[in-house]
Amino acid sequence: MRKLAAAVVTAGLFIGGMGAAVASSEHKLTLRTPGAALVGTYQWQSTSKVPSGLHVKGSLRDEAPNDGHNIYLRYKVEGYSWSQIKGVQRKSIKVDKIFYDGAVLKTKEVRLQVCLDRGSFRPDRCSTEQLFARR
Repeated sequence: MRKLAAAVVTAGLFIGGMGAAVASSEHKLTLRTPGAALVGTYQWQSTSKVPSGLHVKGSLRDEAPNDGHNIYLRYKVEGYSWSQIKGVQRKSIKVDKIFYDGAVLKTKEVRLQVCLDRGSFRPDRCSTEQLFARR
């Protein structure tokens, strides 16, 4: 009887663990504007992890290396202003960042855009703003 109960509990934990793994699995991410792109993956960190936010891994690429313009990734975590991760002209940089709000245990919204910095006289060219919302 004990072995049967132990087997049932073990099976329940295993199936519950599979559900948690699926809920926090990685998803493909592509943000693109003419001249710049972010290609990689994202996933929401578990609420038991600190920090609990949106984990983005990928490559921020300058796709028009001869245009003389820099690239950057814009991000906005709920309740904060826009910030940037600067890229490098004619190169790709690796992005491995967790976007989170340090004032709460569970970050619910993050907005991302990839942009081409066209200087002070012309407006920057940015991708469509992508909203990532935790369910």
